[in-house]
Amino acid sequence: MITDIVESQIELLCCAACGAAEADHVKLKKCTACYLARYCSVQCQRDDWQQHKRACKKRAARLRDEILFKQPESSYLGDCPICFLPLSLDSKAIMWSCCCKRICNGCNYSNMTREMEGSLKHTCAFCRLSFPTSQEEIELNIMKRVEVNDPGATQEKGWRLYNERDYKGAFEYYAKAAKLGDAEAHCNLACMYREGVGVEKDVKKGVYHLEEAAIKGHPKARNDLGCIEEGNGRMDRAIKHWVIAANLGLDASLEALKNCYRAGFVGKEDLAAALRRHQAAVDATKSPQRKAATEFGMFEGV
Repeated sequence: MITDIVESQIELLCCAACGAAEADHVKLKKCTACYLARYCSVQCQRDDWQQHKRACKKRAARLRDEILFKQPESSYLGDCPICFLPLSLDSKAIMWSCCCKRICNGCNYSNMTREMEGSLKHTCAFCRLSFPTSQEEIELNIMKRVEVNDPGATQEKGWRLYNERDYKGAFEYYAKAAKLGDAEAHCNLACMYREGVGVEKDVKKGVYHLEEAAIKGHPKARNDLGCIEEGNGRMDRAIKHWVIAANLGLDASLEALKNCYRAGFVGKEDLAAALRRHQAAVDATKSPQRKAATEFGMFEGV
């Protein structure tokens, strides 16, 4: 066994195709799919592909699953930048166009109350810039943030174009925002690919973008992946997705797990654990200020 380990380590230090050892004039590069095999040149990698591809694809799929099924610490929405409490999944937050920060309704309500009591000018609760007075000013603010590669602003611009039925423009902004790491943009791209809106229909790419969104903590994208896996008859993978999404506070995934429990796919203890984690995620988003904002009727917007 020790001999096998030593031999495998030696192989990693040599080109998998020609056996050339790494030296000052020879730099070995890892296969970007499995990160195991190394090659001294593109040609050597091509020559070895037929022999390597089976093991490569198997390991690449395993590595992908390790990333895909890892429980995110929080949802893609993150925390409110003022009170630092997790933002709720029901979108009770406002994105201000001046700084493109998504601020919870509790902090917006507190800021509005402060302004009313002090007869102050209406400003952003985060950056304190004046509230835009026209739609043109809002659009200009968003484009300023887009120009500095703000992922949230870029996704927002794509969403606005989509609502205007400029699907090609929306796709371009969503694609840019996705490259900048925006989970919502990945989710929107998935919908466009799956429905063939603004781009040629491609189910495989749609699933890829759902996975990218899920990895970044998008509960709805993960719930959709669970539904897809259920349709494919892979209930074990579907349940994993729903457990992760329920742990982030998504009601739909919790209901899916309840249905799985009734059908005998999920045990009582596993469901109970999901219920506790779901409730903990929901409770973490609550505060007296947010409750007051809800009672007042604060709404989401830009």
